[in-house]
Amino acid sequence: MGTAAAPRRFCRCACFCSENLYVARYGLHVRFRSEQQLRQDYEPEATLAPEFLAAAEYSASSGADLKGLLQRLETVSEEKRIYRLPVFTAPFCQALLEELEHFEQSDMPKGRPNTMNNYGVLLHELGLDEPLVTPLRERFLQPLMALLYPDCGGGWLDSHRAFVVKYAPGQDRELGCHYDNAELTLNVSLGKAFTGGALYFGDLFQVPSTLAKPLEVEHVVGQGLLHRGGQLHGARPLGTGERWNLVVWLRASAVRNRLCPMCCRKPDLVDDEGFGDGFTREEPATVDVCTLT
Repeated sequence: MGTAAAPRRFCRCACFCSENLYVARYGLHVRFRSEQQLRQDYEPEATLAPEFLAAAEYSASSGADLKGLLQRLETVSEEKRIYRLPVFTAPFCQALLEELEHFEQSDMPKGRPNTMNNYGVLLHELGLDEPLVTPLRERFLQPLMALLYPDCGGGWLDSHRAFVVKYAPGQDRELGCHYDNAELTLNVSLGKAFTGGALYFGDLFQVPSTLAKPLEVEHVVGQGLLHRGGQLHGARPLGTGERWNLVVWLRASAVRNRLCPMCCRKPDLVDDEGFGDGFTREEPATVDVCTLT
């Protein structure tokens, strides 16, 4: 009687845990080597619209110029230098809204988005500054803004303040005319279903303006508006539903170290946490300040 053969031991390839992993929420196949690699390779790209990625990739390419970039954007106003393009994918907008609502309903302490909005979320309180907003600014927005707004510090962006504002019945429904504490601004409509609430734009705040005929711009979910922080703007009253917008104030210390955009004087610096208001005590680099045209 022969000796019984040893049972065969079956194996799997190590790629089962590292290659071609499917993330259903984003409809995306990814590879995984480490958390650092995953964040670096996929976290921004999984959230960003192909049009935005293409515009950013072009902006960072050799020989890129403003004319070529404008072919990849919608020019809302050539005079006011306001542009629009898709920024986030629809699944990401939905996923972010779910997280925002969970956070809103939680007992965690919450700060106001800014001095004018009473309802919304600061993204650093949600833990999204480092994994989402910082790479968005450094890898994608900076090369794009450098072409669009070289005179406003677009190529020198080194900090930001990111928050989501919420408009709803019984809460904030509109926003008065104002300008941002930023050199440049990205404003992305996340949803939900709503009517009204259009944005309107005047001139730069340094230029006397009556806002007699402001430019009105409707929101498009997933798409973002790019404009100069000093551009006077506001939001018309919400009609129905809820409107959530992600706003990123983009700051360049090389510009604001010379002149505070809020008081229009040389800044009187006070130490703060995190990015503060984007000022530094370092000598500013050589860069032209934003023009008034």
